[in-house]
Amino acid sequence: MACVSKRRKRNGIEQPRWNWSKRLLVSLPIFLILMGILTSVSHATTVEWHNDPIDQTVNTLASDTAVTYANPGGEQLPKRGTYKVETTDTWIDLKRPSTGEIQRAHVLIRSPKGLSSNHGLPAAVFMHGAGYGTADNSFGDVATDLSSAGFVTATVDKPVWSTGDVDRDYPGSAHAYGQVVDYLRSMSAVDPEKVGLYATSESTWISPYLVREDGHIAFQVLLSPMVFSPRHALGFFVAQDFAIVGANPGYQSIVRRVFSVDAARFGLYNLDFDPMVAEGYAIPTFVAYGSKDVMTAQVDGVRQIETMAHSVGNWDVTIRNYPVANHVLRLGDEAEEGTPLADRYENDFVDWAVGKVRGLEPTGASIAGASIVQSIGVPTYLTAHTKMTVYGVIIHVAAAVMLIVSWLFAITALVRKIWTMTHGGGRAIGLVPGFQRVLITISLTTQAMLLLFFAGVGQIIWRMVKLIWGAAPEAPGMIYWSWYALQVFCAVVVWAWSRVFGQILEAASLRGLLRTPEEWRADIQARRLTGRPVIRIRGVDTGPVLASTRFGVAFFVITTLAMFCLLLVFAFWGLFIY
Repeated sequence: MACVSKRRKRNGIEQPRWNWSKRLLVSLPIFLILMGILTSVSHATTVEWHNDPIDQTVNTLASDTAVTYANPGGEQLPKRGTYKVETTDTWIDLKRPSTGEIQRAHVLIRSPKGLSSNHGLPAAVFMHGAGYGTADNSFGDVATDLSSAGFVTATVDKPVWSTGDVDRDYPGSAHAYGQVVDYLRSMSAVDPEKVGLYATSESTWISPYLVREDGHIAFQVLLSPMVFSPRHALGFFVAQDFAIVGANPGYQSIVRRVFSVDAARFGLYNLDFDPMVAEGYAIPTFVAYGSKDVMTAQVDGVRQIETMAHSVGNWDVTIRNYPVANHVLRLGDEAEEGTPLADRYENDFVDWAVGKVRGLEPTGASIAGASIVQSIGVPTYLTAHTKMTVYGVIIHVAAAVMLIVSWLFAITALVRKIWTMTHGGGRAIGLVPGFQRVLITISLTTQAMLLLFFAGVGQIIWRMVKLIWGAAPEAPGMIYWSWYALQVFCAVVVWAWSRVFGQILEAASLRGLLRTPEEWRADIQARRLTGRPVIRIRGVDTGPVLASTRFGVAFFVITTLAMFCLLLVFAFWGLFIY
């Protein structure tokens, strides 16, 4: 298609092209309207969030974490390392009650050497945290520690069946670990009334159900217990870590939207799984935290555990907080092999378990070690937002589909362009030159935004992982300024959009497509007077507004829709208000 000339005749009268001031007057209101729409979307998807109370502290009663008991009979209590440890293997069919599914699981039994023929030994089952731990690669050190003090211990392949991290069957897992408890009780060397649990991180969502359902668990060691529902516990941990690594507050707003998802709409119910079962804390409990743990709400956790324990008449709760230790009570970077456990932790939990199964009275402080601190409150008010979830899924799916289709059109356009250049010319795409420039601007800028957004979020996640492993926070850098760069890109793209609509209106005006009814009647009268045919649909002889080929029109429409969907995605995540 030929370019629109500087002046175009209509009914014998030259029609001048718009000057820059008229284009500005048309584009500016469009820009403001588009910004208003996108800002409204960002506001509509905003989730209420309160960090109060902040900087909470629980002062410990002693700095020394050692566990001591009154021992009036003078009994020689075994300690960590008292006995050598021997191992045996067995296999158990772990059944998932809800489906009947069976997982053939390896169980590694550790026993104090020389005592396996004895009767009445205490025992413990070790319960896995997140991931896919096995009997062989998990709890080797702590299970050996406990066995070397006279306990029979069992580590088992984590019961997962056909589930994944997002749909783990927690009640089913409680039943599976219960089977391992029953296996230990069936051993001739074990006192069935002295079998306890060692649960860490994710499995502390499971242990309360096992304690309640079994009714005869003797004790439990809880390492970095999560306590609250996954929605609230994970929402706290991610929000806190975003702040610690120095992410821009705009990125931090993403956390609110993520943990307000209504996952139940898609058959995923674990976000609102309720682990706060008071009966799960009705037995002697040893709670261990690390002061560098960036995943656990320790102050709120301590208060909630004590509240639940006291509500069922249990005042036997021992709490320890170890300096410099991380979420799994290791010192330093967990990414490095051989990272040791926190000083005294191994001795402390073993000494506690030894005294507890003998019914001795503790003499040390119930809460000891480093002061327990927490930067923000647990967002217990977070709930599922169904409408926001449905809208978010629709707009993200639409953006992904439209983006893929636009890429296919772009590849086809490139092939057509090469073909026409090598075969003597012709119309490859046929876009009006002005629209071609704007289309390229919108596409490149919006997709550059997408890459920068992914880069920013990816960098934050990587820094969070390093933080969890025990590394020190780095200077924020890109994860802070990139949010503002994204907002600038957003404004540029929205302005380009306003120019697209403005240019369409200008082209339509020059071609007589925006005439008033009076102008239409005048044009019809002029045609009758001059003997020209009256065209009632388009009014005048016009050229194309967008492109001279159907492919060009489709390419333009698909690409602009894809880019607009991406803008709606950015608006969903709050880029237009923070």
